[in-house]
Amino acid sequence: MKPSPQFFLAGFLSLILQTGLCYGIKWIALSKTPSALALNQTQHCKQLEGLVVSQVQLCRSNLELMQTIIQAAREVIKTCRKTFSDMRWNCSSIELAPNYLLDLERGTRESAFVYALSAAAISHTIARACTTGDLPGCSCGPIPGETPGPGYRWGGCADNLNYGLIMGSKFSDAPMKMKKSGSQANKLMHLHNSEVGRQVLKASLEMKCKCHGVSGSCSIKTCWKGLQELRDIALDLKNKYLSATKVVHRPMGTRKYLVPKDIDIRPVKETELIYLQSSPDFCMKNEKVGSHGTQDRQCNKTSNGSDSCDLMCCGRGYNPYMDKVVERCHCKYHWCCYVTCKKCERTVERYVCK
Repeated sequence: MKPSPQFFLAGFLSLILQTGLCYGIKWIALSKTPSALALNQTQHCKQLEGLVVSQVQLCRSNLELMQTIIQAAREVIKTCRKTFSDMRWNCSSIELAPNYLLDLERGTRESAFVYALSAAAISHTIARACTTGDLPGCSCGPIPGETPGPGYRWGGCADNLNYGLIMGSKFSDAPMKMKKSGSQANKLMHLHNSEVGRQVLKASLEMKCKCHGVSGSCSIKTCWKGLQELRDIALDLKNKYLSATKVVHRPMGTRKYLVPKDIDIRPVKETELIYLQSSPDFCMKNEKVGSHGTQDRQCNKTSNGSDSCDLMCCGRGYNPYMDKVVERCHCKYHWCCYVTCKKCERTVERYVCK
């Protein structure tokens, strides 16, 4: 029996709902922006890849902010790859922006992490740019209201977290607020995970101090509020990725909400990452599900963690190879005050998955 047109239409609609077609992280393609592009005229905004209409409008009205946002896109890619370098899914598909595979197009655990990281990264980069004086529209963060302890005083230049959060969320959340940006469930999930990223960023604000005193006595400390490095924020988000909650879009009263799939007696926590679609195991290459596979990935023979040859290679085994490493050696301290070293070469055995 020949399938009806309605059958194909239903399948197409199902695919749309599964992939989400959400443009929320396509702005990471800004990482590919040529350095030769000056971005000093509003018409340059149309030349930027991965932006939706509302983001192009924000670009036109905030031209001075765009180089910082481009830097944030580069930080997202670099940090994501480093954070997951020891996992089967190693964030490699993020470099395909804006044309992602299904690991990031669907509402997966992996997309949850990338949305959270990208939201945190853009606000983090803007807040730091205020501190360094790279943005004319902002300056140092405010002096805290509380009084520091004895021997401490407020000073320095605090990271302007408030400005970073306002401008960062305005830009990164803009695609999810479009009418045609995928299913309602995907939009709610992405907005939730982006907010989780910003919550982790807020929690990373800590007191940083510099010592003053005779002969390094540190009798007085000048302190300010500064953000942790993005790599530390990413590690916190990775822990949330590992414990993320699968959710469903379910009616509750007159509206639909995202609720935990297996324990829907409670609402979704504001601090947890959530996802709608289960992920593949990422063992074998399969672009239909967004998996690059782990063949030829380097593994650690002595590890018991996720980077171990057993887990990374999914039981397929591994091949050894010899690698030459050049290191500094025979270092000598010379009075006063420098160090000289020689370069030594040694051979180490490494392993890659079959």
